[in-house]
Order: sequence, then C-alpha cells, then structure tokens
Amino acid sequence: MTALHANDMIRVLLVDDHAMLRAGFRTILNSQPDITVVGEAATGAEAVAQASVLRPDVISMDVQMPDMDGIEATRRIVADPEVHASIAIVTTFDRDDYLFSALDAGASGFLLKNSGPEDLVSAVRVLAAGDGMLAPEVTRRVVQRYAAASPGGDAAPTASAPIRPAEPFTDREAEVLALMAEAMSNAEIAASLFIGEATVKTHVSRILQKLGARDRVQAVVLALRGGLA
Repeated sequence: MTALHANDMIRVLLVDDHAMLRAGFRTILNSQPDITVVGEAATGAEAVAQASVLRPDVISMDVQMPDMDGIEATRRIVADPEVHASIAIVTTFDRDDYLFSALDAGASGFLLKNSGPEDLVSAVRVLAAGDGMLAPEVTRRVVQRYAAASPGGDAAPTASAPIRPAEPFTDREAEVLALMAEAMSNAEIAASLFIGEATVKTHVSRILQKLGARDRVQAVVLALRGGLA
C-alpha cells in the first residue's frame, strides 16, 4: 500500500466475531491521535464487503469466524485491485498452518491476541507506513520453513509457484534482502552495511518493485520461496 502522509489519519477496519473484543480494540485504537476505526465486521464475508466500501488503510483480521474465515477473506481483499489495505492477522492461536496460510493469502502481519495494547497500536502504524510486521520469532519460523522447502529440502509449505524478480537484484539489493529475511529494521540494515538509512529505504523500495511485493513481509516470503534469500 502507499505510505500515508504525515497529517493523515490511519483508517482501520476491525474484523472479529466477538463484539467485546472489537470494542476493546476500538477503544485502544481510537485513543490514539493518528488512528481512527472506520468500521467493524463479524464475519469474513462482511469484511470483504466493508473493505470494498470503506477502503481502510489497515485491517485487523481474525481467523476463525462464521460464514468465511479470515484467511479466505484476506485472499479476496488482497485480490481486489480497488482495495489497498494492509492486513494484520490477529488470532488467539499461534499455529504454523494459520501463519503460512495467512502469508500466502497476502497478509502483511501476524499478531497474537494476548499481545499488549501497545503492540496492536504499533502494528497498525507499521502496516500503515507500508511495511510488514512479524515478530522476530515468527520470522525465524518463516525462514526455517522456506529453507526446508529449498532444493534438497522438504515439501514447500504452500502450493504457490516460486516468483522471480522482474529484473535481477544488484549485489547490494541481494545483501539488503538477506538482512530483511533476518527481520532487521532499516536502521539495523544500515548499521550492518555501513550505509545511510535513506539508502536502505531506496534499496527496499526497488526490491519490492522487482518482486511485485506489497511490503517487506511479502518480499521476504517471495524471495525465500524462490530461493533468492
């Protein structure tokens, strides 16, 4: 998605079949000066419809819901060219099948419901800025799983075909991508490579463009799936 301008409010759609949880999330997010909850949905089908109408910047998506689960709803929302929301899967269950299905469907973040309020707020801001959000321990699981799916490893975690970059990566872009796969921030990558943070942002932008990825998380998943990182 396109990063917000400094004075824009971050528009959030809350999707969960528990009204009390939605109310708690709404209170937390609406207490922030730069975030506003613009809608709620109790099922995946409602989420798809609301996303199309409201055009939120970020969607907080539960997994287990009646009518349509959050994974399928994520897949349909991401496939809509008119909707440019980043989606964070927010679930009670820290399960690999949820994690990899969510990433394959196009989710940009994965957060557990027992996380603190500050984690929810941080996730919304990170996704609204056009970045992906995975905890370091989750990133390690992603790397390990896709590494096992490389030539000579086990079966791939998803059935999706590998995606190659539209243009070859430069040596520096390959270095940046490798560090992105280690869940390093732009500042950490800059310090590791002894370059400026603005230069890192330029490299990240080019990497996303070459891979056709929406954000850092999807870029890392595509690169790992294709054996590029």
